[in-house]
Amino acid sequence: MLPADVPLPHLGPSVLLLLQLLLPPASAFFPNIWSLLAAPGSITHQDLTEEAALNVTLQLFLEQPPPGRPPLRLEDFLGRTLLADDLFAAYFGPGSPSRRFRAALGEVSRANAAQDFLPTSKNDPDLHFDAERLGQGRTRLVEALRETVAAAKALDYTLARQRLGAALHALQDFYSHSNWVELGRQQPHPHLLWPRQELRSLAQVGDPTCSDCEELSCPGNLLGFTLLTSGYFGTHPSKPPGKCSHGGHFDQSSSQPPRGGINKDSTSPGFSPHHMLHLQAAKLALLASIQAFNLLRSRLGDRGFSRLLDITPASSLSFVLDTTGSMGEEINAAKIQARHIVEQRRGTPMEPTHYVLVPFHDPGFGPVFTTSDPDNFWQQLNEMHALGGGDEPEMCLSALELALLHTPPLSDIFVFTDASPKDAFLTNRVESLTQERRCRVTFLVTEDPSRAQGRARREVLSPLRFEPYEAVALASGGEVIFTEDQYIRDVAAIIGDSIADLVTLPLEPRVVVAERPLVFRVDGLLRKVTVRIHGEVSSFWIRNPAGVSQSQEEGEGPLGHTRRFGRFWMVSVNDPPQSGTWEIQVTAKGAPRVRVQAQTSLDFLVHFGIPMEDGPHPGLYPLTQPIAGLQTQLLVEVTGLGSRGHPGGPLPHFSHLVLRGVPQGAELGQVPLEPRGPPERGLLAASLPPSLLSTAGPFSLELVGQDGVGRGLHRAAPQPCAVVPVLLELSGPPGFLAPGTTAPLSLRIASFSGPQDLHLRTSAKPSFTLTSNLSRVHLEQNESAWGRLWLEVPDTAASDSVVMVTVTAKNGKASTMSLTHAFLRLLVRAPVPQDQLPAPAYSTDPVLNASHPAFHLSTSVTQGGVGGGLEGNPWWTTFGGMLLLLGLGPW
Repeated sequence: MLPADVPLPHLGPSVLLLLQLLLPPASAFFPNIWSLLAAPGSITHQDLTEEAALNVTLQLFLEQPPPGRPPLRLEDFLGRTLLADDLFAAYFGPGSPSRRFRAALGEVSRANAAQDFLPTSKNDPDLHFDAERLGQGRTRLVEALRETVAAAKALDYTLARQRLGAALHALQDFYSHSNWVELGRQQPHPHLLWPRQELRSLAQVGDPTCSDCEELSCPGNLLGFTLLTSGYFGTHPSKPPGKCSHGGHFDQSSSQPPRGGINKDSTSPGFSPHHMLHLQAAKLALLASIQAFNLLRSRLGDRGFSRLLDITPASSLSFVLDTTGSMGEEINAAKIQARHIVEQRRGTPMEPTHYVLVPFHDPGFGPVFTTSDPDNFWQQLNEMHALGGGDEPEMCLSALELALLHTPPLSDIFVFTDASPKDAFLTNRVESLTQERRCRVTFLVTEDPSRAQGRARREVLSPLRFEPYEAVALASGGEVIFTEDQYIRDVAAIIGDSIADLVTLPLEPRVVVAERPLVFRVDGLLRKVTVRIHGEVSSFWIRNPAGVSQSQEEGEGPLGHTRRFGRFWMVSVNDPPQSGTWEIQVTAKGAPRVRVQAQTSLDFLVHFGIPMEDGPHPGLYPLTQPIAGLQTQLLVEVTGLGSRGHPGGPLPHFSHLVLRGVPQGAELGQVPLEPRGPPERGLLAASLPPSLLSTAGPFSLELVGQDGVGRGLHRAAPQPCAVVPVLLELSGPPGFLAPGTTAPLSLRIASFSGPQDLHLRTSAKPSFTLTSNLSRVHLEQNESAWGRLWLEVPDTAASDSVVMVTVTAKNGKASTMSLTHAFLRLLVRAPVPQDQLPAPAYSTDPVLNASHPAFHLSTSVTQGGVGGGLEGNPWWTTFGGMLLLLGLGPW
């Protein structure tokens, strides 16, 4: 580490982030749906990625009929746009949530778009098939696909999706940046995905490829030759005489003769000199993307491929278990619930797809056990027993961190313990990791005075010792449930309900206020509503919109069934619940907690980004969380709109978001929502208000709208969001890490909200040596600093394993709320000798398999026609005036 008083040569001048991001990178198909503001009618990387994934998913569904349900019929999907919600409803049953699938596709799409923004990738011509580096581009493309397979087999599907996004970006760029389309090709390049096949007929350094073009449109600037070339962008590398440029206003090389360019990124001549060929390039890029997905399916198998894209409505099941001697009842309760879930859901669409188990005690924690086999999970869990007395506190947060690193996103994690955390210093990092993973953590804490002799206590313990659990639960959208030993089995029964994709309904006010009822709203899309009350309750009542009330008496009542387990009450409301405004009145000592949950297919995902509207890549630069002082857009993705369930009927409409402070729940404002793209996709955008972004802090989001007949809809985001004080950009080499090497990582820190005195900490899991040249830095407003890290990968590092690097920035003069984290996953992999590269599983060329068709339906592809590329192409036909893509058979 450098001493604090050593000047930092990498400390840049005061400069806005947007100016940094607008440094000329290599251009591409525009990144995401936000790009359509600049070039309406264009096909983006997001469109290509999502539509290719939907094609292959439908093909998988057609080939594997669902158990216990009739097989899908292709004719049921003809003549309509293919949507994830439709696919899930048809295959898994009405109301089956597609949220995880769409979230996984979102990860791939954002990783794809990030190739145009990240400093380690945006200027690399090999990653965009620029500058006639076609052979090098193919090598990097194939390696990214290999890394996708390796990461998936290592069960790190987040990293696999990131590498898949990078691979698809390069593959799609080939058809926009090269002259493959101009050469009259109507099928994808047959050798691009096969490393043993030589790329032939490539233009050489001395071959002139373009003539001069002074106009925005350059339809005839390619010289009459049959060699494969691609355009140069910017000055790295510089364009040789006679070579084509990428083109567009921001391409510096396009002003040097021969002027103009050949890119087909968009429909706009200001960005794309060959804009007239954009739809043809997009058509081939889509076909090639389907080939890549099919290749991954053949390499991973259908089960592994389904895990890669989370093609399931089911959640995973993750347990973190305290195994000290006083935990016998809790471990037995976990076993009972696990067995119940496995038996109840085996063979159904809701059977968990992944199981995680992490034990802990003091001083140890782990190892982590992961499996997709419910019987293996049950066997491992059944072998766990409470051993040793131990002392309080325990290594709970270390074990939870390990579980988070191995649990798929959008999952529930359940922690069983009767002890406070010994590793409370991890609290903020675990909070950030729950939000990065979007996992909900529920703590089942047994506080039983009779256990005083079961644990040795070295000191008098603070009554606030469980606050780290409260903080993690709040950040993750979970809860801490305190119970007594005799009730743990009954209280643990909430696990089976929680993994059934419950949504939490907003309460007004957020907390119990004396003599003021809590209000929540029920709509016609909600089922299995449950009210949970936890605390020193003396009485409560619940009232439905018709004025019918039910009090705390156990058993059946007019509104539902009430059960009590010590300090924990649960009311299961009768189905279907009456729509309208409900009330809850609670009388209790202290601060009782109330939570209302329900099952529904209608939910939403939230993404953040910086709008890039005036550069070579107009789009939304993705952020994990909004940054204080930086203009930020919020993108809402509504899931479960159910267009097939409302044929010809109006879809739900969402008008605005309500922003609330956390945890008090005070309203911070409302922001209107604007639709982006076709209504059935459920994409909505909003600008976060400057007042929210003025300071760091957490906030929650509530989505407000109406159903198709005008009745109110109200949903809350499952987790609070947080405005973080600084931007941390952590990036590594674009490929894998080899054992026995040292990998350079780059770090950028930027402040947009005022002076910051930052202390930086770095760590790696597993514990590889990690050094940095930056430990402290002072930033003024709109100022950035750059640092370098070196990760030493030992010779003994296992091939096809994953390392997680974390950088933490803390303001030395502020509270823990000012902590910001950056996480980076990297793959460790031994290089594959060229002569040992795997041969294709089938033939070297994709072959049409008409018996297993998948397809693409999109009005955007057919608007204005696709030119002369359809006739004679066996992959394309038309149906009802829409374009139909037949599936590609296995390779």
